[in-house]
Amino acid sequence: MSESLKTFLSALDEALKSVPAEAERSRAGLVESCRDGVVRVSGMPGLRMGEVIRIEDADVDALVMEVDRDGGLAVVLQPSERVREGLAASSDGRFLTLGVGDKLVGRVVDPLGRAVDGKGEVKGTKSAPLETLAPDVMARAPVSEPVQTGILAIDALIPIGRGQRELIIGDRQTGKTTVAIDTILNQKGQDMICVYVAIGQREAKTAQVVRTLEEHGAMDYTVVVDAPASSPAVLQYLAPYAGAAIGEYFMKKGKHALMVFDDLSKHAVAYREVSLLLRKPPGREAYPGDVFYLHSRLLERAAKLSPENGGGSLTALPIIETQAGDISAYIPTNVISITDGQIFLESTLFYRGIRPAINVGASVSRVGGAAQTHIMKKSSGTAKLDLAQYAELAAFSQFASELDAATKKQLVRGERVVEALKQKANRPLALWQEVAVLWAATKGHLDEVPKLQVVGKIEAYLQSFEARFPELVSMIMEKQELSDEAKAGLDKACAELLKK
Repeated sequence: MSESLKTFLSALDEALKSVPAEAERSRAGLVESCRDGVVRVSGMPGLRMGEVIRIEDADVDALVMEVDRDGGLAVVLQPSERVREGLAASSDGRFLTLGVGDKLVGRVVDPLGRAVDGKGEVKGTKSAPLETLAPDVMARAPVSEPVQTGILAIDALIPIGRGQRELIIGDRQTGKTTVAIDTILNQKGQDMICVYVAIGQREAKTAQVVRTLEEHGAMDYTVVVDAPASSPAVLQYLAPYAGAAIGEYFMKKGKHALMVFDDLSKHAVAYREVSLLLRKPPGREAYPGDVFYLHSRLLERAAKLSPENGGGSLTALPIIETQAGDISAYIPTNVISITDGQIFLESTLFYRGIRPAINVGASVSRVGGAAQTHIMKKSSGTAKLDLAQYAELAAFSQFASELDAATKKQLVRGERVVEALKQKANRPLALWQEVAVLWAATKGHLDEVPKLQVVGKIEAYLQSFEARFPELVSMIMEKQELSDEAKAGLDKACAELLKK
């Protein structure tokens, strides 16, 4: 290589090294236009997607959502009438962060980490980016530990594991939020931190949820992220990512966390609003084409980490609202394909008084028995089969004048299982209670109880069970295995407490 070429390459290398520093010194620009909370800035070389810029005289931040050759478009994070054309804008290259830490537990914050519960500023937190890369395959471990929801129909038939993503889907007013809240209530003493994210909800509804959590002592291990319907669309768009960042903090510490997104339908609508303001062309059903990526990069952050990476877990319970039970619509199918199963709540069952209104046939857990304790797996053995046979026979039996004994027996058993799975809101069951009810229903101990008396009989049965068989309760909770001794004890309890 000639000396002249070496000299040229050396000079070029030095020039290239000085480019980032020069660009960093000149990260200043101008607000060219401001419409509907969207500003266009120019003169800022090296601008990146997701970067936060400062609009100096207005004293507000804006999130860069689109970049082009001459500048970019940014959405203002704090609504202000002072934002106008001609103001100076600057950036120090930072991305959007919020404060995370143990001090957040028990608080209600907005997507930027600011307290909105009237209890003062949240102190003692450290900054964490709202968006991070999901753990890779090698950092993960198989899902093997259960998330006990306290809802018998879910724990027995559609189990959820720590690190799983299980969708809760159904029409409006079918009990989706109730399922999520009951799951949070049941985590008391289960070594689980919960994050409830309210997206586009009425403030009265979120206040009611917080009140319910406080009454049951669940705020002691819960963080609420609130982006109400009255907040700007960009904050509703950022809310689930803020919840995931808070959950990841605990997962990376080796703890277990549960995050509820209520709901991602409104999240998609908020993103559509932001995209239309940014002049992005709409795609299918008027949603932008990247709405699938929007939810996939969020839900992929749920994981069960391997022991080498701390062994923590982050479980996601996203909620999707359907229209007239249409689970084949655009957003529902997107999220169904991302998650590890769904719990489908059907309005027809809800109006018939079957609550939680879970359609067992349309619901599935792709983790299955791996997320169940031994005793729950064995106790729930025939429950799903009984329900399936009952649903099929019930449709035909209404047209039949005479039924054989075997068919009648299956119908009776199915009816009793349906009644046994009914559960009142905000009353999650302990593991021993779920096992006791399942054993009574699937082994035929409720077959002779009149249908309308089953729910009341079960309540009395559980009250007497704990008082009369405390050793059996302790055995179930400690060993969590269906041994011969446990079987004999359950049969004895059912025979004594459910007899005529």
